[in-house]
Order: sequence, then C-alpha cells, then structure tokens
Amino acid sequence: MPRPVKWRRVCCLPEKSRFGPLDIQPDLNNVVVMTVDEYEAIRLIDLVNLTQEECAEQMNIGRGTVQGIYTEARKKLADALVNGKMLCIDGGEYKLCDSYPNGCGIGCCRRTRKLELVDGSGEPYIQTK
Repeated sequence: MPRPVKWRRVCCLPEKSRFGPLDIQPDLNNVVVMTVDEYEAIRLIDLVNLTQEECAEQMNIGRGTVQGIYTEARKKLADALVNGKMLCIDGGEYKLCDSYPNGCGIGCCRRTRKLELVDGSGEPYIQTK
C-alpha cells in the first residue's frame, strides 16, 4: 500500500500565475508548469532567504523533500527563461495555511521570522529571530 500524501503547507497563492516572453506569440503547446509547492519553495528559499531546513519546517515536510522540490523548480524556471517558454504556476500537493481560507496573505506564518520596521521609515522587512 502506498504512503498517504503529506500535503505541503503553502502560505499564499501567487498573485500572478502566468509568465512568458513579451516579444513573441505564446506557444500554448510549449508551456512549463511549475506546481504551487515548487513556487513556495523558490519563494521561501530565494526571496525570504530561509535555509532549506527552515523552508522544510515552514512547509511541514522533510528537508530532503524540500531539496527535491527546489531542484525541480529551479530546472523549470531555467527552462522557461533560457528557452523563452511560458511559465504557468498551477497544481501540486499543497494546502493553504490553516489561519485563513485563502492563506495567511503575509508570505509566511512567521514562526521563524518577524515583521519589523526599518529606521522608522514605515517600510516593513523580515528579520531572522
């Protein structure tokens, strides 16, 4: 009997889910599909600057699983950029944060991060504990 699916926790869906070159007609038969959980791994590791271990904790999966998801996501991203293909973010084995029906909306559950203000400017940034 196969193992039950362990859903990956995703904090929010991407605001935009389709990307591609602007100088050519899109080839709808040649689209790279990145799953929502792959998008979340890229977001957490490359944008939020979490380690793979912190990302694994945030997504409620093992570090080895994060490594595989992240590697596959980077391959897809490179394929779309280098070969001028459309990139579509859709599907995957994920559940949105339990806090809100549409995800927490602030980018992560803030278990390992906190929101602070930079020099009173009113612009928020994320800083490690």
